[in-house]
Amino acid sequence: MTARSGSDRIGARSLAAIAGGKLAAIASQRLGRGGTSLPGLVAERIDPQLLAHLSRQLGYGSVLVTGTNGKTTTSRMLAAMSAAAGLHPLHNRSGSNLMRGLTATALAAAGLRGNLGNTSRAIGVFEVDEATVPQAISALQPRVIVFTNLFRDQLDRYGEVDSITALWRKGLDQLDRTSTVVLNVDDPSVASLAEVWPGTSLGFGIDDIRQAAAQEHAADSRWCAVCGAEYSYEALYFGHLGLWSCPHCGRRRSKPAVSATRVGLDPTGMPALDLSCPGGALSLRLPLAGLYNIYNALAAAAGAIALQLPLDPIKAALEGMNAVFGRQEQMAVRGRDVRILLCKNPAGANQVLRLLISEAAQQNLLVFLNDGTADGHDISWIWDVDYEMLAGRVARVVVSGRRAADMALRLKYAGLEDGLVIEPDPRQAVERALSMVPAGCRLSVLPTYTAMLAVRERLAELSGGSHYWED
Repeated sequence: MTARSGSDRIGARSLAAIAGGKLAAIASQRLGRGGTSLPGLVAERIDPQLLAHLSRQLGYGSVLVTGTNGKTTTSRMLAAMSAAAGLHPLHNRSGSNLMRGLTATALAAAGLRGNLGNTSRAIGVFEVDEATVPQAISALQPRVIVFTNLFRDQLDRYGEVDSITALWRKGLDQLDRTSTVVLNVDDPSVASLAEVWPGTSLGFGIDDIRQAAAQEHAADSRWCAVCGAEYSYEALYFGHLGLWSCPHCGRRRSKPAVSATRVGLDPTGMPALDLSCPGGALSLRLPLAGLYNIYNALAAAAGAIALQLPLDPIKAALEGMNAVFGRQEQMAVRGRDVRILLCKNPAGANQVLRLLISEAAQQNLLVFLNDGTADGHDISWIWDVDYEMLAGRVARVVVSGRRAADMALRLKYAGLEDGLVIEPDPRQAVERALSMVPAGCRLSVLPTYTAMLAVRERLAELSGGSHYWED
């Protein structure tokens, strides 16, 4: 691990921004709003360059994590790996991933004179919204960028995957050539970034074809970006992720530097992995279920290796992971085991459904569908989710949220009409679902993003847990 040198004098405008942002944080917290992004918004209005100024104090620079799915969990893993290696990560753990959220994270760590403290071993670990990548690169000039995957998500905001790919390429044009780009080579769109990046790239992927599955509706990168031919797959893991190749022009998935050579289940049902890495190999048990979390672990491990972290803290951090809020988070509420599984786009939702059907018990579900800005106003994506795989496996389901009727219609066509209850009011939906589930049984909550934040807060109240920004 090599620390970088650098300093940046904090000027009067930045000091004013720090003071204003901290006052906004105090006011927001006293009002019970959490203060995760408002302080950054206020500080940015006073000094748009505050994040750039503060980040130059980070002795180990910064790493960005972006992509459609897995940003929050992957960045949490990377922060844990950094801490296990003796570094001091500055991490936007609340998931506020626009520029205002990144600024708020740096602002919270800064003193009134702009001193971050412990700067020689400080490293920024920032989850970044897909569309914010160019601005984040410009402000932070990160040592490493991790690209997890690229699926359709919030079409009204982002457009199709080609739009985001073009935006990422634009961002890479601003990146220092000494930086390292970490790419999911199982995703054709993400892998294509290596073709335009002249610096060092490091790939990750799965090399255990026993994990191959049938093709899903949520396969978004089906055609070659060079010649337009449809990709063929030796193995397809989920969505469009797998061992792909173009039969026409010969482009194909490259051999990953960090790969899962063996994926199995331990006696508790959690994944047991053998990872092949530059400089060694790791065998570990990951305490987070689902193939998507294996990809998150690979992305984090590859990012840590790009940062030159040793293998031992990588293994220790992965085996010690807890669920991130709203992502397989579990709470005990009135004698019921309540689990929250975020579902915000077709690819991620299908992986959650596969996790549910892997369990022997009949499922009790509470499903929320919102159409807020952070969810995407276009909710047509629910028709690309394979809810049909739940048919015959659900005992009870309560549907809620601003678009509860739309979700109920989708579930009806999926064969889940029996036992389906519509309750538009979220708080009443929580009460109704809890009352319908027998004590000692599990309730799985499947919310979109804004619904997840609200229902998670309500469940934390009932269970005596903490706010999500205090997790």
